[in-house]
Amino acid sequence: MNRDGWASFVLGLGIGVGLGMIFAPKSGEETRELLKSKADEGADYLRKQTAGLRDSASELVEKGRDVVSRQAEVIRENLAEAVEAGRQAYMGEKAAPVDPTQAV
Repeated sequence: MNRDGWASFVLGLGIGVGLGMIFAPKSGEETRELLKSKADEGADYLRKQTAGLRDSASELVEKGRDVVSRQAEVIRENLAEAVEAGRQAYMGEKAAPVDPTQAV
């Protein structure tokens, strides 16, 4: 949930509590108990949402690490192949007989 969503949630919660207190057909003790239980429900909801967001973030971080790891492996393999190709080309040139009639 983004910042605007949280702000709307808190605003709605405050308005609901205020209206509930004004129009409550219950005694003060019952109303306080109801408010306490609703506040506990809200806290539980926020804890669950936070845990869900944390899990989602952890999964995204893990996927990102996997992608970076795979790309690093591909780069290492390509670099090793390029070095080996260069080494073979150098060795091929070094081993090739030199034609004295072709001057550089």
